[in-house]
Amino acid sequence: MTRPHFIGIGGAGMSGIAKILAQRGAKVAGSDAKDSATADALRAQGATVHIGHAAEHLADDASCVVVSSAIRADNPELARATELGIPVVHRSDALAALMDGLRPIAVAGTHGKTTTTSMLAVSLSSLGLHPSYAIGGDLDAPGSNADHGTGEIFVAEADESDRSFHKYAPEVAIVLNVELDHHANYASMDEIYESFETFADRIVPGGTLVIAADHEGARELTRRLAARPSGPRVITYGESADADVRITDVTPNGLKSEVTAVLDGTELTFAVSVPGRHYAHNAVAALAAGAALGIPAAELAPALASYTGVKRRLQLKGEAGGVQVVDSYAHHPTEMTADLEAMRGAAADARLLVLFQPHLFSRTQELGTEMGQALALADASVVLDIYPAREDPIPGVTSALIVDAARAAGADVRAVHDKDAAPAEIAGMARPGDLVLTMGAGDVTDLGPRVLDHLSK
Repeated sequence: MTRPHFIGIGGAGMSGIAKILAQRGAKVAGSDAKDSATADALRAQGATVHIGHAAEHLADDASCVVVSSAIRADNPELARATELGIPVVHRSDALAALMDGLRPIAVAGTHGKTTTTSMLAVSLSSLGLHPSYAIGGDLDAPGSNADHGTGEIFVAEADESDRSFHKYAPEVAIVLNVELDHHANYASMDEIYESFETFADRIVPGGTLVIAADHEGARELTRRLAARPSGPRVITYGESADADVRITDVTPNGLKSEVTAVLDGTELTFAVSVPGRHYAHNAVAALAAGAALGIPAAELAPALASYTGVKRRLQLKGEAGGVQVVDSYAHHPTEMTADLEAMRGAAADARLLVLFQPHLFSRTQELGTEMGQALALADASVVLDIYPAREDPIPGVTSALIVDAARAAGADVRAVHDKDAAPAEIAGMARPGDLVLTMGAGDVTDLGPRVLDHLSK
């Protein structure tokens, strides 16, 4: 890892690893499809970032080439690496190497990995513990998704989508929930449970698994692990009566909330700077994980209030014409429902309007009906065409699956196929006091400022 070359260096997961290696003194280089603020942030760390993918971007003296599961086999830089005999390293192996010798906390499961990882990174930093961390989103500025700390703790978002979380050996692991997702890599719930059992087996001897008590998928995983002769200590959290760390109250307060939890017989009440029960649960998962690592809960609980959000996780983009515009990364029906319920609570008597962009053909094929049903929680919605990301189209799979399901659920929804026309469409629907939510894991996030521009006019 002394002279690594990253293909897709601007990606959320890749850029974090590149940043930490640069901070540790490695000669980092890489390429990305387009220039970005993240690329500029990496350049500021001393990395060489090429725009576009070409064989000549790979230096002959590169010590390895780092790839993610999104990089296709015909990438010219990957082909060049094979020709030169340069080792190819998966992103997860590179991240595992960064954790070596430290005390890792790995956050996995659906939904809220980025938020929970961020909460831990920020709160541990505020306590002066100087953790290293690698997150799937920026905290407050481009390139703030990772840092090489001087402390002994490493907090990492662990991606189950391609089974890469099997590479890590955490001291503490968090599983937020277990659901059928990532349909290109998992054919059934049994495959997903087996994958999470393998992840649990990777926890170091004497380590701890922190897992949700309120979701059936997580409870089933807990039952499966309990039936085995050995394994990690398991701590459950949630509002269920049998939770080890029990949430007794969540009080909304605009775009914030206050949560009360009982841990080891002690009641703790603290602020969470993002709205909704879903994010309150993420904060309690972080609290339980920190306590399992030996951090006093009475110190960690108030420190969690120092987390003020991460980009794209109910991030306020601005206000114009009396209308607030908020951005959400939610793309799975459970995430969509959680964020829409949170925003419904924050909106009080105001209307909630959603500009939604489906993410992946495979996900829409499997969960399009549930996505449409989730949109029924909004007062009105605009649905864009599917953002393909790494996938090729699937015949017959379009955003019409979502629109039809939403209408069947009684939702006021309209389809807009021209993305450039969508900001004016949603702005024209809004009136003073409303909340507009841009939602999805694709480039719908870019439309928030354009919605604000139309509203200001």
